[in-house]
Amino acid sequence: MSIPKIPESKVDVVLVGAGVMSATLAVLLKELQPDLTIEIFEGLDVIAGESSNAWNNAGTGHAALCELNYTPQNVDGSVDIAKALDINEQFEVSKQFWTYLIESGLIESAKSFIHQVPHLSFVRGEENVEFLRKRHAALTESHLFDDMKFSEDRAEIAEWIPLVMEGRDPSEKIAATRVEHGSDVNFGALTKALLEHFQKQPGVSLFLRHKVTDVCRPRTLKKSSRWRITVEDMRKGIKRDIDAGFVFLGAGGGALPLLQKSGVPEGKGFGGFPVSGQWLRTDNPELVERHHAKVYGKASVGAPPMSVPHLDTRVIDGQKSLLFGPYAGFSTKYLKSGSLLDMPLAVRPDNLWPMLAAGRDNISLTKYLIEQVIQSPEQRLESLREFLPNVNAADWRLEIAGQRVQIIKKNADRGGILQFGTEVVASQDGSISALLGASPGASTAVSIMLQLIQRCFKNQVNTPEWRHKLKQMIPSYGESLAKDPDRHKEINSRVDEVLGLTAAPPT
Repeated sequence: MSIPKIPESKVDVVLVGAGVMSATLAVLLKELQPDLTIEIFEGLDVIAGESSNAWNNAGTGHAALCELNYTPQNVDGSVDIAKALDINEQFEVSKQFWTYLIESGLIESAKSFIHQVPHLSFVRGEENVEFLRKRHAALTESHLFDDMKFSEDRAEIAEWIPLVMEGRDPSEKIAATRVEHGSDVNFGALTKALLEHFQKQPGVSLFLRHKVTDVCRPRTLKKSSRWRITVEDMRKGIKRDIDAGFVFLGAGGGALPLLQKSGVPEGKGFGGFPVSGQWLRTDNPELVERHHAKVYGKASVGAPPMSVPHLDTRVIDGQKSLLFGPYAGFSTKYLKSGSLLDMPLAVRPDNLWPMLAAGRDNISLTKYLIEQVIQSPEQRLESLREFLPNVNAADWRLEIAGQRVQIIKKNADRGGILQFGTEVVASQDGSISALLGASPGASTAVSIMLQLIQRCFKNQVNTPEWRHKLKQMIPSYGESLAKDPDRHKEINSRVDEVLGLTAAPPT
C-alpha cells in the first residue's frame, strides 16, 4: 500500500537527527541569522536518543587531559602531543559557546549538564610509568596543561583515587597524572536545553518520529544547489517532500546511508564499520561517594581508541553513578535502534574495495572484537579488577552503550583505511554536509560545526555581521589559545567560573 503524500514545503535549512550535533548547528545558525527557517527531523520519539543520550556515552569532556590515545609514543620514544593540543583547544571552544548561552539566558544553568570531575591517567608497570612521565613532561610545556600533576607516590595517588588503590599489590609499579578542572558532561541534557531554546524561535520546527527516507536533487533542480528531502511521518503514515537550501546529515551512524543516497561525489568511497559497546555500572552509594574522578588507562593491543578502559564518575539528572568500560562488541547496525541490514546495505561498488582493504589491515581489531563479544561476566569483572582490586560483582550491573560507526575511506597507498575520530563531508557547493565518525565528537561539537559553517556558508561567514556574532559567542574565534597564554588565561578563567569548573571538587 502506497503512503499518501502532502504538498511540498520550502525551508532554508534541514537538519537530520536531533542529537548534540544538529542541536549545536541549529542554535549557531539561528544566532548568526535569525530569519533562517530551519526544520529538524528525528526518527525516534525522543530528543538525543542515540549517541547523545547520557548512558550511551562516557560523558567525558574530552580535553586530552587523561586520554592516553591522544598522545601516541613515537618510534624514538618521544610523545607526540599535537592531537592533544588540538582537542584541548576544541573543547575550550565548546565551553566558550556554552558560557555565551548561559550568560545570554538562552540556557538556564550549567548545573543541568556539566559538573567538575578531575581527570586522571593511571598506569601500571615500568614501561607505562616511563611513558606517562614523558607524556606529562611534554604536555606541561604547554600552558594548556601546566596544572597537570604527576605522581608515583602511592599515598598521594590514594588520596586522589582511594578505591583504585585499595587492595593493590604494594610492589606494583604505578603512576598517575591528575587535572582538577576536568568535567563530566550530560550531552543528552545539553541537547535538550539547546533544542528547548531553539523551539522558542520563530521560523523553526522540530519533528519527532519523522524518518528521512530520501535525499536527492530532483530533475527540475539539477543545476540548482537545492535539495528535495522526503520525510515519513511514522505516526500518521504520511510522506512529504521538503525543498531545502541546505541539508545537514547529523544522524550519527544513519548519516552515511543518507549521504550515499544524495549521490554527491564527495561521499563516494566512504564506508562505515560499526562498533557497539557495554558498560558496568554501579549506583552503590558507598562506592560512588568514595570515587570522584574519570580515570583512564591504556588500551589493549588491537583495541580501537574508543575502547580505552576507564572508571568514571557520572552525574546524570542529579544522580551520581560509577561507570566502567567500555567493553566492545559488534553488530551490523549503524544505530542502536537501527537494522541488522544497515552495514550490508551500505556496501556499494565505490566503497567495497576500501572496506575490504581496511578489513585486511585491521586483523588485530577483528580479533579484539571477537574476544570482547565472547567475554563471560567473570572476564568483564577481571578487567574491572585491574582498576578496583577489591571489586564485588554484586555491586555492578551491565548497561548497553551506544552504537558507533568508525569511518572507512579511500587511501591511495593502501586502498582503504579505518579512521577514528570525526570527519565533515561536504559537497563542493556547500549545499549538503554530513558528519561521519565517533569520539570525541560531542565534546568538540562546536568546533566541528564551526568548521562546517566555514565550508558551507562561505559568503556569510566572512561578513562583518557574522564575524562579529561569532566573536561574541566564541571570544577566541580566529585566534589560537595554544599560542597565547595570556589570552587563554583571560578567557578560560571566566568560562570555568560560569560553568562551575573552578570550585574544589568533592573528596
